[in-house]
Amino acid sequence: MPTPMTQQLAIGPHTVRPPVVLAPMAGITNAPFRTLCREFSGGRGLFVSEMITTRALVERDAKTMRLIRFDASEKPRSIQLYGVDPATVGKAVRMIADENLADHIDLNFGCPVPKVTRKGGGSALPYKRPLLRSILREAVTGAGGLPVTMKMRKGIDDDHLTYLDAGRIAVEEGVTAIALHGRTAAQHYGGTADWDAIATLKEAVPEIPVLGNGDIWSADDAVRMMRETGCDGVVVGRGCLGRPWLFGDLVNACSGSDERARPTLREVAAVMVRHARLLGEWLEDEERGVIDFRKHVAWYTKGFSVGSEMRRKLAVASSVAELEGLLGELDLDQPWPAGADGPRGRTSGRNRVVLPDGWLDDPQDCAGVTVDAELDTSGG
Repeated sequence: MPTPMTQQLAIGPHTVRPPVVLAPMAGITNAPFRTLCREFSGGRGLFVSEMITTRALVERDAKTMRLIRFDASEKPRSIQLYGVDPATVGKAVRMIADENLADHIDLNFGCPVPKVTRKGGGSALPYKRPLLRSILREAVTGAGGLPVTMKMRKGIDDDHLTYLDAGRIAVEEGVTAIALHGRTAAQHYGGTADWDAIATLKEAVPEIPVLGNGDIWSADDAVRMMRETGCDGVVVGRGCLGRPWLFGDLVNACSGSDERARPTLREVAAVMVRHARLLGEWLEDEERGVIDFRKHVAWYTKGFSVGSEMRRKLAVASSVAELEGLLGELDLDQPWPAGADGPRGRTSGRNRVVLPDGWLDDPQDCAGVTVDAELDTSGG
């Protein structure tokens, strides 16, 4: 039997055992998906909301307020914030603390998508060291007793690595824990995650927990990352797309059990229907819920013999009954297919990171960041 990973993760007053965190993913880690992952884990682990724009939160944008709604069973409640203006980040954090909207706040400094980096946010921001420090200081001060963590990448590209400086700044400003995705913004989601960087960061900031992220496609990958890097826990993103039962596998792996979920297509179909139904209940509109679910179809059915025409039909279903009926036409006795694990979601790289003009000229000059970077009210 495998040796159990007995370590636990402390996020402020919250104990996370096993030390496993669901990564925030826009359009994915809403309340219904978090519910599924939490159910499979038996309530163990930490499950973070979608990325929330601080300006949208402060302005109480209707879509954003829906995104921060938590089920009563979600404890601790975790919100991830994105912002580039220290004052606005501070207001958002104080709002969360004063109104008891969450128990833990994570700050996003890892998003590589152009709409975020072109405004100096996400993985572009840590290059501006003074700005990073100001944001962290405002967040930690405004949070009161709530723990503040941060998620980041190695840097903008191989010539502009920021993770070690950012780690030291985080420690100095009172951040509770750091998660590092072992890629640069330029890599986007391509290539292979650099787990050695995670080990290097762990050595550089022994004062607080370091979590590793990148290329965790199975529970065994998570255990291997912790053993090879010495990190205090893992953050799982694309590996759980269409695989919410991965969190049950992670619980088993960390306890030393070699039991892993290998659901038949019938079992997968039941999860798909439940996922779509939960989305409809959350959105208070069944059709909208099923439409939102469509993007999950390919992830859930990966590796199974479904056929291109049936995949197309499933991807345009507009009611739970229609989805369930189409799934019923499949050979639901298919066993878990070989090769069903492995990369899912975005896997492409980018050679160029979209940045504000002159962003790389001086890491100390933060004049290029304007309030426009805080006006996105998309909620993530």
